[in-house]
Amino acid sequence: MTENFKMVLLIGSAPDAVLAKGWDLSVFAHRVAINNAWQITPDWDYLVYPEDFAPERMPPTPLNPSQHLIGASEFVPQQNSFGGFVYAGGTMAFTAGYWALGALKPDLIAFLGCDMVYGTSTVESSHFYGQGTPDPLRVDVTLQSLEAKSVRFMSLAHTQQCAVVNLSALPESRLMFPRVDQLELMAPELQRQLLQRQREMLNPAEAVRALQAEQDLGYMVASGRYWEHTAEFDKTKLSDIDSLWLKAINAASSR
Repeated sequence: MTENFKMVLLIGSAPDAVLAKGWDLSVFAHRVAINNAWQITPDWDYLVYPEDFAPERMPPTPLNPSQHLIGASEFVPQQNSFGGFVYAGGTMAFTAGYWALGALKPDLIAFLGCDMVYGTSTVESSHFYGQGTPDPLRVDVTLQSLEAKSVRFMSLAHTQQCAVVNLSALPESRLMFPRVDQLELMAPELQRQLLQRQREMLNPAEAVRALQAEQDLGYMVASGRYWEHTAEFDKTKLSDIDSLWLKAINAASSR
């Protein structure tokens, strides 16, 4: 691994996010917690949270000098620089991912606990802290295909020479990122190998088509509050764009 290889860990709220408790997190240049995930480890650097995040769920203050809260005023501009919430998908795993991609400029982003797969059993925990609301599964015109949104993220990350991986050990995931074991992150030549694998997975011509379709449709809500404008969005046209993104990946190589 090159000395300047910068890895970022994004920790979500799925039950397996607690794996991070047993890891040496010092290998990551930055640890980004999403919503409640700050509870998993004290070694987080950034907490990305939405406007409606309950105040009682925030971490206690004062924070450590190295810890920072990232709210809408920070993540909305970054999200808009990558095309906005309508195309990126209005759920915090992707919001935090785009913020990290733009603000931290890493060489690798590793997702943990962001698989967005929820059990149907009433006794099965949906989040590491117990039962929670499966936000990505709500009725939302921007979340018709979580798989497509993950392909979009990986494609845009690749244009910045950033590899994207999924550290989850769960059997299912809505993320189309390649699976990597946490220990593999210590392997030499990691950046070259993962970027090459990502390059083989992606179809840049299809990605260009998808981005052009987004630009032609022109859905942008600069405030980030896209839900106030859903009546203006054509669900079918957004689904068509999702289909273009799904053509931009060789799905067989992502698992």
